[in-house]
Amino acid sequence: MLPNDGNRAGRRPADGAAMYVISAAAELSGLHPQTLRQYDRLGLVSPDRAPGRGRRYSARDIELLREVQRLSQDEGVNLAGIKRIRELQDEVEALRAQVAELRESLAVARATTIPLAVPVPQEHLAAGGQGMAAPQPTYRPDLLPAIPAFGTSTALVVSKPQQR
Repeated sequence: MLPNDGNRAGRRPADGAAMYVISAAAELSGLHPQTLRQYDRLGLVSPDRAPGRGRRYSARDIELLREVQRLSQDEGVNLAGIKRIRELQDEVEALRAQVAELRESLAVARATTIPLAVPVPQEHLAAGGQGMAAPQPTYRPDLLPAIPAFGTSTALVVSKPQQR
């Protein structure tokens, strides 16, 4: 599996992280410098740029270069396929982060709401035992609306339309 390229969106590596010029990155990855340039042009590996526009590769970039080479040489995946794999992996990572955020939001919402019981009409209940009457009123805790526990008001407003 390809690692998520942390520099892809222009983010800088952590302070003190080693950065390599193209010749050193080529030697560390076992690839020719021209191959690294080609991968950059194709968007497979996007290293940071120095102020003079020279490429600066992080340890993560070098790991990615090795993985791209492995997929290409050992697995027979073409470069367009590798790029698509990278895009899908980036999308999976973004979706995982979104799911984590949503789970956190849901946990906060559950912790800060008070459920209200709402009666469920008898015709909507599944017949558990034929001929047995369900206790009145029946509630479905999985379908209960909720109000904020720390809201500004818990008032109930009842409206009765005027007849003309």
